[in-house]
Amino acid sequence: MPPEPRSLVLRWSGRIPLAVRILAVNILPLALLAGSFFYLDGFRSRLIGERVTQTGNEARLLAAAITPSSSDMREGLISRPDDTDRVRLRLVRTDGQVIFDSWQHGARRHMVDPVKEQSWQRRAARWLDEAIDVVVDATVPPAFPGYGETARLQMNEPLLSLMADRSHMISVKQPLVSDANLALVMDRNARDIRRLVRSERTTLGYAVGLTALVSVLLSLFLARTIARPLRVLALAANEVRYGQAREVIVPRLPSRRDEIGTLARAVSDMTHALRARIDAIEAFAADVAHELKNPLASLRSAVESLGRVSQPEQRALLLDIVNDDVRRMDRLITDISDLSRIDARIGRIRFETVDVGQLITRLIQHRAERLDDPAAIAFARPADGTVRVHGDSGQLSRVIDNLLDNALSFTPAGGVVRIGATASHGQALIAVDDDGPGIPSHLREAVFDRFHSNRPESEFGQHSGLGLAIARAIVEAHGGTIRVEDGPEGRGTRMLISVPIIGSASDG
Repeated sequence: MPPEPRSLVLRWSGRIPLAVRILAVNILPLALLAGSFFYLDGFRSRLIGERVTQTGNEARLLAAAITPSSSDMREGLISRPDDTDRVRLRLVRTDGQVIFDSWQHGARRHMVDPVKEQSWQRRAARWLDEAIDVVVDATVPPAFPGYGETARLQMNEPLLSLMADRSHMISVKQPLVSDANLALVMDRNARDIRRLVRSERTTLGYAVGLTALVSVLLSLFLARTIARPLRVLALAANEVRYGQAREVIVPRLPSRRDEIGTLARAVSDMTHALRARIDAIEAFAADVAHELKNPLASLRSAVESLGRVSQPEQRALLLDIVNDDVRRMDRLITDISDLSRIDARIGRIRFETVDVGQLITRLIQHRAERLDDPAAIAFARPADGTVRVHGDSGQLSRVIDNLLDNALSFTPAGGVVRIGATASHGQALIAVDDDGPGIPSHLREAVFDRFHSNRPESEFGQHSGLGLAIARAIVEAHGGTIRVEDGPEGRGTRMLISVPIIGSASDG
């Protein structure tokens, strides 16, 4: 078995089903995108830092603004902040005594609903906040200690704490320059940070959820259009391999014009070709067994009779029968072997440019040197280079030689077998004519069947019936055809070969 190409080797991922890999590849980027949930912690930290700085600056500016004012004006300035629903302002003495509170002058108080009375959406959001803080190991501020404790803060040391609803409270204490015994305390509930972070998280969650849904659907679509047909093809291939069914239907997927469809049609064609090949082998084996059985039965009968016959004449007759049967079997086995080799070599033939006129001339010369043909062979030779084909010269010589043998066997002694080659309409036409009795039209296809022989009784056993079958196999391997026609003027038989031509000659 050849080694697997390095470019196709999958080490650990090759153990994972294709559908799972498709889903994982589409989900992994979403997992990375979902990780941005945790980076919202950095966004929140920046917002908190900016809000702490803002609160400290506002407290210093407000303390500077009320320093030169009288007590009534101080109270008027601090009782009207821009965000009275989120800010509590107090004037306290150094011992923590409150001398003014903005909440006592009509300002709205920022109220926190008890956790048990909150809606399930708010409770779920709070749990999600806590879970993400644990995952990202965020620094969680302490719980809000109460307004009494914030009044006793150290000067210029902001305190960040969490309310019960997980909103942030920023507390700052700034001294009044004109009065060393007084300080301004600002408590700001920055609940908008929580709302902003949760809003961003919700938007991101919707985006990730929608993208995840689309990715899963696309993954399932890809798995259905890739993994599923491949699984069907693999099951069909296994049925062919184990021979679980005589007729295995491999889906051709005609609606698919992609690589999967090409693969399906290639596997289907391969299966049909393999089935046809197996059927041909089985039929050929049955034909061989049948053809060998006849001479073997005759040989066995003659050998058994030799032991019971004592007359020299009868023994000589039986020995002649034995010799004829042995020669017949030898001829049959030789032709079967030749046909098997030709079938095996058809897919490996190396084609080259062959001049048909020169090929036939050499073939006739060799026959004249080694054989004594009963009839003359007349060749109408074309000009050199006018009839050229792309093929194997040895195999083409075998075809023409078989046709000449067949024609000579039907031509009376002293007759003429005519052979010619010409080019017409892009085809090289090779015709072999004899003066024999001709072949009926209903038998003209049967003569190319293996072991078919329609000869006189006097020639029984002298032909295997494989010559024309061999000729057709070779011609079809060259992309051509061979057929039987009536001879010139209706006499005899014409074997006509048509093979695609190359070169410039054509007689139209």
